[in-house]
Amino acid sequence: MGPLEGLKVVELAGLAPAPFGCMVLADLGADVVRVDRPGSVHPVPGDFLGRNRRSVGIDIRRPEGLALVLSLVEQSDVLIEGFRPGVTERLGLGPAQALARNPRLIYGRMTGWGQDGPLANSAGHDINYIAVSGALEPIGRADAPPTVPLNILGDFGGGGLLLATGVLAALYERERSGRGQVVDAAMTDGSALLTTFLHGLRAAGMWSGPRGANMFDGGTPWYDVYEAADGRYVSIGALEEKFYAELVRVLGIEDAPSRHDPANWPEVRSRIAAAVKTRTRDEWAELAEGTDACLAPVLDPAEATRHPHNVARATFVEVDGRVQPAPAPRFERTPTAVPLPPVNVGMHTNEVLEDMGVAPAEIAELRRTGVIV
Repeated sequence: MGPLEGLKVVELAGLAPAPFGCMVLADLGADVVRVDRPGSVHPVPGDFLGRNRRSVGIDIRRPEGLALVLSLVEQSDVLIEGFRPGVTERLGLGPAQALARNPRLIYGRMTGWGQDGPLANSAGHDINYIAVSGALEPIGRADAPPTVPLNILGDFGGGGLLLATGVLAALYERERSGRGQVVDAAMTDGSALLTTFLHGLRAAGMWSGPRGANMFDGGTPWYDVYEAADGRYVSIGALEEKFYAELVRVLGIEDAPSRHDPANWPEVRSRIAAAVKTRTRDEWAELAEGTDACLAPVLDPAEATRHPHNVARATFVEVDGRVQPAPAPRFERTPTAVPLPPVNVGMHTNEVLEDMGVAPAEIAELRRTGVIV
């Protein structure tokens, strides 16, 4: 189910960014077949990024295994890989080999630094990529080191999600040209793209201060996080004047000094902090509900699954007794399905090979010789 129903994707098993991009495609209805190495064990058991897949266990280092994967590629629309530059070429599954078998193939490549450039062959992780892209330095408090924002900006937002976007764009172009192409998705490029608005603010002179002294980094009192009476936190984002007026009304600090004079900001911050400290987080959430004060409780991931708004929209779903984010976005005519649980290595090998037209006797021989599991 979903708008991508009928799209066939081959995923060369990897970690985090590429699997997330494939998860997005699978959530939207694509048939994603993950090629796993026989005997491999995922470092995160039951990883939700592996949902909605079929898995084949094929040893692509063996000529017979490579031939199977190339045959699978020949019958597919998309191939996704997340290795360092040159690895799939050495395996015999690079763009030249794959596109020779299937000229309409979209070949998605997910790396940290990209397929070229001085750092292309260097090791790295999310924190390194967002450091070089300029996305890490602005995050954090004044007079403190940059704050590590989980691995969301590089791995997932600037990585897997941008990869999926690139694949979809290439598929759209293929409808006109009839030709496949390579999509070079790099986490450095993607996380830089996520800072476009920040660069616009800089160009307009609206982001000129150091870290923690600007509009969206906690530098202004009305866009920050405050501790409540119970030690938990509320978020405040009252940027517009009418929303700020509603905020000070809800907090009971209408007599606070004008926020238009930056000299008053320390006192404004102090007044907001003192007011928030008079009630618990959930009491403030209840008071702000139904208003335009732009005040919301800061929930931990487990609490988020139980929040009434998220429950009403089914933002999270339960699969095999475990709660996880639901597919997004929503589609009016082609709704997505509840995700299938993550798969074990090779559990669909026979099924996929049979779909490819491989004879049962050949499948049995490939299993006997260890080419497949």
